Amino acid sequence: MADVYSQGMVSVLEDLRRRKVFTDAEVVCTDDGSQFPVHQVLLYAACPLFRETSPGGNQPGPASTINVAAVTPGAAAALAPEDDVGAAIATTKQGQQSAAPTGGSGGEVRNVPVAGVRGDVMAALLEYVYTNKVTLNSDNVLSMLLAAQRFQIERIVQKCHEFLSKDISVANCVRILEFAREQKHPSLVDMAVNFISGNFNEVAKTNQDFVRISYDDLKALLSSDELNVSDEGKAFAAAIKWTSADAPNRHRFLPSLLSAIRFGLCKVSFLQEEVFPHPMLDDVDCRAVLEPVHGLLEQLEVHEGPRMINLTHPMLRPRIPRDVLFVIGGWSNGSATNLVESYDCRANRWLIFPNDRDVMPRAYHGLVALDGLIYMIGGFDGSQCFNCVRCFNPLLHRWTERACMHVARCYVSVAVLDGKIYALGGYDGDRRTNTAERYDPASNTWSLIADMNDQRSDACATVVDSKVYIVGGFTGQQVLNTAEFYDPKVNVWTYIRAMTVPRSGVRVINYQDTVYVLGGFNGTNRLATGEKYDLLRDRWLELPNMHTPRSNFAVAVLDDLLFAIGGFNGTTTVPFVECYDSKTNGWRRVTDMNINRSALGACVAVNLPNSREFSVVGNSEREN
Repeated sequence: MADVYSQGMVSVLEDLRRRKVFTDAEVVCTDDGSQFPVHQVLLYAACPLFRETSPGGNQPGPASTINVAAVTPGAAAALAPEDDVGAAIATTKQGQQSAAPTGGSGGEVRNVPVAGVRGDVMAALLEYVYTNKVTLNSDNVLSMLLAAQRFQIERIVQKCHEFLSKDISVANCVRILEFAREQKHPSLVDMAVNFISGNFNEVAKTNQDFVRISYDDLKALLSSDELNVSDEGKAFAAAIKWTSADAPNRHRFLPSLLSAIRFGLCKVSFLQEEVFPHPMLDDVDCRAVLEPVHGLLEQLEVHEGPRMINLTHPMLRPRIPRDVLFVIGGWSNGSATNLVESYDCRANRWLIFPNDRDVMPRAYHGLVALDGLIYMIGGFDGSQCFNCVRCFNPLLHRWTERACMHVARCYVSVAVLDGKIYALGGYDGDRRTNTAERYDPASNTWSLIADMNDQRSDACATVVDSKVYIVGGFTGQQVLNTAEFYDPKVNVWTYIRAMTVPRSGVRVINYQDTVYVLGGFNGTNRLATGEKYDLLRDRWLELPNMHTPRSNFAVAVLDDLLFAIGGFNGTTTVPFVECYDSKTNGWRRVTDMNINRSALGACVAVNLPNSREFSVVGNSEREN
């Protein structure tokens, strides 16, 4: 009842203001002449600053005018300092009634002078005063934040921060940081710095404002363990770009910036071809910074295995990845396992987390990451197939049970589309199935969808262009080369051109918006071959062979690299990991997992808030 009453009052008050009924004050924006009839009592109730500056404290006084000067973000000088309230709102007595109509109120109109807000911003502030609603957009949010802080309307300040946390982008993050520094907003500074750090490659490369970042901010970014750079060459390029934008005045900062770059993690070829001969580094101070790098060259040249790292050496200390690759479960040493490993892509190391094991081992399951959680779907423990779903929260290090599927499924194919999880085909312990179902995390329910055209176990699925693609698999009698996609808009499965070879135990993934198919078993041999689907021409194109033939392995995309992890090579389960780089169109080996395993699941938790805990640096801190 109270809510209905409040809503009714808000509606009435806004109507009175719009029709200028009983309005006894007028806000005038002096820079653009905007005028706003208002009710004094509401201004005093909503805005402490008006109460503090009104004649006689909170008592109504003689008529006066509110004059508001325009301010744009980045021009904070146009706003009076926070401690200069008199400059923000100057009250001028006037003996005559305002020319604004008062809807028959018959009283004097109070005019109170205020400095520091544009007319459109004042309109939005008054909208909040009368309706408890505020209209924010990319064009007005910084001005609104300034004005709300000035007039001590904390609710709008909070709303502005919430809006900026969602609206911040590669294009505007530097401007937001400048604004936050200028206006002394610590929480906004932290948000902007965290965004720039997390998207550093793209910000440094594409944001035209990047070169306006202060030296102090750039040095702090380059020095941070949290700087998200796929390789230190990106950090070096950013330092050179910033310095070059004003070389006469900035070159003196370059040695300090270079000292923050972890050159020991760079490739020797990069150091020899890009760093040492760079013309901007040909001075005594820069050469002094690079001298220790020359001393590392011999060790770096012979270190072909896992990347040489040293947590106490400033040039060999790995940074913290934002995205974490998890591998969970699988078949190892003749039985199912529940072991959890994570891959630190900055250190090129696999880490075991024994305390994060689930209560029950499983293999031949599906694994997906969605909204910060990891879902383990179906699977097999060595004696039974599961329809149950387990959910791991990496932030809390906790497993929970979720709703069971309609059908038990091991050798299941899984995918994520539009916030829903798809479980397709598989083996229920009796037969291979063509059934499919979809999970809604919000309602914790599974719903059956249209059956696939083929029975498929040991197939694999991915999502491209808002459609679920599934390839290969085993029917119980034959290994399949067929492929089809599901369109959720029409609830129909449609065949595409068959792959060039049949594959079960195959893996498929969306890599650079293309369906990539890797490895598998063709009925005779394990495969190292791969192919990708050309959607426009409905054809399959050959990919370079992996170093290791494998089936029932795991795949993931991390740092724009395609990883193939573990599996069965035809003789034994393997720990081998390799990655494909489209820029070189080739595979290269990376560090092996800690154990051999096949039938494992892998997924990437993106922007994991506690990614440090799953890194080499965090693991070392925990052990110490």
